[in-house]
Amino acid sequence: MQNLSTSILKQFDFSWDGLKDYLLITAGGLLQAVALRLFLVPANLVGGGISGLAQIINHYTGWPIGLMVFLGNIPLFMLGWRYLGGVRFAIRTAFAIVIFSILADSLVFFLPQDGLTSDIVLNALFGGVISGIGFGLVYLGKGTSGGSDILALILNYRLGVSLSQSYMITDALIMFMAGLSFSWEHALYALVMLYISGIAAEAVTQGSNVVRTALIITSQPEAVTRHILEEMKRGVTMIPARGAYTGQERTVLYCVVNKSEVTQIKALVREIDPRAFMVIGHAHEALGEGFQSNSHP
Repeated sequence: MQNLSTSILKQFDFSWDGLKDYLLITAGGLLQAVALRLFLVPANLVGGGISGLAQIINHYTGWPIGLMVFLGNIPLFMLGWRYLGGVRFAIRTAFAIVIFSILADSLVFFLPQDGLTSDIVLNALFGGVISGIGFGLVYLGKGTSGGSDILALILNYRLGVSLSQSYMITDALIMFMAGLSFSWEHALYALVMLYISGIAAEAVTQGSNVVRTALIITSQPEAVTRHILEEMKRGVTMIPARGAYTGQERTVLYCVVNKSEVTQIKALVREIDPRAFMVIGHAHEALGEGFQSNSHP
């Protein structure tokens, strides 16, 4: 029993990195609670999952939303423990659920009950963006906000479904119930809000690390490589290749640059070899020298 307690205690991770995770989760829970109380509840816009169901029940009964979120997350919490990372995941997710539940019922005493605006479009936009940022911060803290987040992450990790699509799938039933409870117009706006929230969450988790990849086929690979190395200070990988139509041996250059450097690399290649063939692609993240550290969470 003592060994089990010691093992669980280690999973709390009281290192600086672990503390940053809990700070991110706390900030994320606060933003989600603010979005709920300031934009979603006043406009009758139902969030997804357990919190959305709690909003609908609260509309009819007046029961505290935070308390219902906490109780409703217990079975999904066990499911997440099984599929998404064991003890460490469970601890962070439990922490996120508790933080959100407490703040969701506490902020009602500090924020205007009618929200900031009666415009449903503004409530959908700002509610989606703020809650999405909150979700993203919780994900960066290596946890989830519970509820449909757990199901969405299972779809994302196991099946490769994007977070925005996962939210749409897991929250479809809640949106149907929202249409019956409030109005179909409110349900449609809630769907827009959820989609915006998913996009915001992905933007936060991916951060500003979206980069560009350049594939360059040129008759002067050495000259192009030298100029990229010297003028742009970017690495280049030379890949031997053969043209399928001509059968000629070619050298394909592969280079990763920031978005702001795309114009520069295109101009550089065009100046050296106007007949060069170049493909610019997107990459969600680059790790290693010149980009993000591999130790980044």
